[in-house]
Amino acid sequence: MKARSVFAVFCCLLLAGGCSSKKESIKIGAVFALTGPAAMLGAPEGKTAEMMVRMINEDGGIGGRPLEVIFYDTEGDSTKTLTAAKKLVEKDGVLAIIGPTTSGTSLAVADFANEAGVTLISCASSYKIVNPLREYVFKVTHSDDLIVKRIFEALRYQGIADVAILTASDGFGDSGREMLELHSEEFGIRISSRERFGPGDTDMTTQLTRIKGTGAQALIVWGTNPGPAIIAKNMRQLAMTMPVYNSHGVASKKFIELAGEASEGILLPVGKIVVADQIPDSDPQKRVLIEYRDAYEKEFNEPVSTFGGHAWDALLIVKTSLERLIEDKEEITREAIKDQVEGTRGLAGVAGVYTFSDTDHNGLNSDGLVMVEVKNGDWSLVSQ
Repeated sequence: MKARSVFAVFCCLLLAGGCSSKKESIKIGAVFALTGPAAMLGAPEGKTAEMMVRMINEDGGIGGRPLEVIFYDTEGDSTKTLTAAKKLVEKDGVLAIIGPTTSGTSLAVADFANEAGVTLISCASSYKIVNPLREYVFKVTHSDDLIVKRIFEALRYQGIADVAILTASDGFGDSGREMLELHSEEFGIRISSRERFGPGDTDMTTQLTRIKGTGAQALIVWGTNPGPAIIAKNMRQLAMTMPVYNSHGVASKKFIELAGEASEGILLPVGKIVVADQIPDSDPQKRVLIEYRDAYEKEFNEPVSTFGGHAWDALLIVKTSLERLIEDKEEITREAIKDQVEGTRGLAGVAGVYTFSDTDHNGLNSDGLVMVEVKNGDWSLVSQ
């Protein structure tokens, strides 16, 4: 297991006017899929966290103390993620952990983090990460049930009542599939065809041919790249013209790059970062969205993605929790950080405005979601 550590800079290099003594760093961990099949999600998270640590330390650290983040690459593997989390807690002595990237790896470490009494702020989507509630486990992405409801609302608005679903055979896909099944009757939606695809599959024409032969009026695809992009191309090859709704698992420009012209017209509910300029100035998230987007794109010369925003929000929540502890002159402990995270109220982030409680460790509602459509090779806000 390789670790990439962003080491703290002494306060004499950080604070205006300098100082003559070193201050102890505040150490947290990060577990992201920096390489491997989920790197399209995890790499922007790693880049974002590294950038944010530098920004925090250049601005004086947290209460004058430098922030140190120890990174481990999970490669999207559950066993490696658990090994990394144990190393962060038992060897590195971190006070909190941000990540993992995927639902499967998050579920693999959730019980360990909770039993160890170390706050884990997941960057994955499955509602199972925070349900049932674990005292020390939180997440910063919209749960799949909110995404499903937003898709079903759009289908109902369009007068569509019969759909097919094509979901990935992994933790993310299974969780989405469960929510699609659970809420379909509530919205008067009939699921006439149910198909799956493997995360590593390179052709889905067999499943799509079966779907084409049903009475489905629209297709819902639930997975992360490259699968959904391959599905879009396969649909064009089969001359399938039904409306397609994707999950938020493809909310980055990479999906449009991979699918090419076949992505045109595809719809999905996402966080506002991909259409930040199209959001009204009165929106409470607008300032954060622009700040993050401009910093990331200047630093890395690539489009910002929803996934990098998850790391921004996770670290922002830890940062503000630490600042409150220092302001209140309280000891910084693992338990104290958990209490402060749980007490977060009205914090505007990239995904939405966070309000946690002792019964809600997701802290988001549907206000942070918008519906977008791929138009002319870019995201376009849909007014529905």
